[in-house]
Amino acid sequence: MRRRLPGPDPRTPWRAAEFCVLDLETTGLDLSRDDIVSYGAALVVGGRIPCGRVVYREVRPVRPVSVESVTVHGLRATDLAGAPALDDVVHEVVDLLSGRVLVAHAAWVERAFLDRALRAHGHRTARAVVDTAALLRALRLAGSGTGAEPNLEAAARRLGLPVHTPHHALGDAFTTAQLFLALATRLERGRTLTVRDLCRISAHHAR
Repeated sequence: MRRRLPGPDPRTPWRAAEFCVLDLETTGLDLSRDDIVSYGAALVVGGRIPCGRVVYREVRPVRPVSVESVTVHGLRATDLAGAPALDDVVHEVVDLLSGRVLVAHAAWVERAFLDRALRAHGHRTARAVVDTAALLRALRLAGSGTGAEPNLEAAARRLGLPVHTPHHALGDAFTTAQLFLALATRLERGRTLTVRDLCRISAHHAR
């Protein structure tokens, strides 16, 4: 039986909770078969992003990196040959997520890859997840278009936020962390916003 990773008390005001903003780059977009090739994480603590507490790691995949994916993130098989296997660093991912709320942009993608990676080690992600794409929809900031997830870089620029190295796991994690802070602040509206509130909003407006 897999155990869900522990998170903060859902009643905790969001500014008093810790969040792990995570971004993954992968060999492709098949959620059931493709592999993680890199991950970047930025922590949010006390409503701030401590720049000294960021993590970036490349991972050696089992599945070949598709040409389409290389054109996005630039990581080739030769670049990853000396990287550790995911099983050798999954403890780091567990440590990053334990006691914190997972935040991601279009979080269903990250959650699918993470749950598959954690499965062999008896873990699964916590129920509490915050999706910045869903928060954009909740605030009617997602823009109109095709029904696809709102673009991370475009959303950040729309709110006057800097964009950090697009399609690099740590760059996207940092951009997402700043976007999360901006959106959570807007959602407060002069009231106490809890972890539960953010997760419920995310679930209600999920794709």
